[in-house]
Amino acid sequence: MSDDAEKGGQSTDVDLTLNQRKMIEEHLQGRDIHSTLVLNAMQRVQRHTFIPHEMTPDAYADFPLPIGHGQTISQPYIVALMTQLALGEFSPSPKRVLDIGTGSGYQAAVLSEVAKEVYSMEIIPTLAESARERLKKLGYNNITIRCGDGHQGWEENAPFDCNIVAAAPNEVPAALKDQLAPGGRLVIPVGDVFQQLEVYTRRDVDGPPAFDREVRIAVRFVPMTGEAQ
Repeated sequence: MSDDAEKGGQSTDVDLTLNQRKMIEEHLQGRDIHSTLVLNAMQRVQRHTFIPHEMTPDAYADFPLPIGHGQTISQPYIVALMTQLALGEFSPSPKRVLDIGTGSGYQAAVLSEVAKEVYSMEIIPTLAESARERLKKLGYNNITIRCGDGHQGWEENAPFDCNIVAAAPNEVPAALKDQLAPGGRLVIPVGDVFQQLEVYTRRDVDGPPAFDREVRIAVRFVPMTGEAQ
């Protein structure tokens, strides 16, 4: 390798590191991301490894990027916000979480940094397989990926302490709430043209499950497909 090539590679690495630091300081800490667990996870997970190579210069910009098949990787702020909302009061970290809409695996990787077990579902077979290979190559050994429709959740591995959904149904699937453990949280975008990010917290009560609902911010996600349609 020539000296110029080495310098070019080093320059790219430095740029990525600086861009990631800027993402953390300006787009996350500079807004309302205050969880140390979340900030550390966003620092450890390298977003540029979850996007097409030609998009590397935009890896740490705060906007979504296409990953093929009409799908996108969410903007860093939204990933951090949804993770922070899902964690709630769990300390030091939740045991088992569900991630609906694996995509390239970025959200699952962030969750794996704060949870003991991550179960992630992707309805598009090609994305599910590529995410599985990518996460394995990167050393994320506490993530299990299934290709399937997330509308019904993952009952055999329930209950979950957290559930993050990266696709928007018109109505919240009942299974995704029912599979929460007491005190667990579901974070999900809801709506068609106009979407809002909603948080459901399961109360620890006797009898049928009861949930507190909170509406956070306006968002824009790809629609949930499969049974949701």
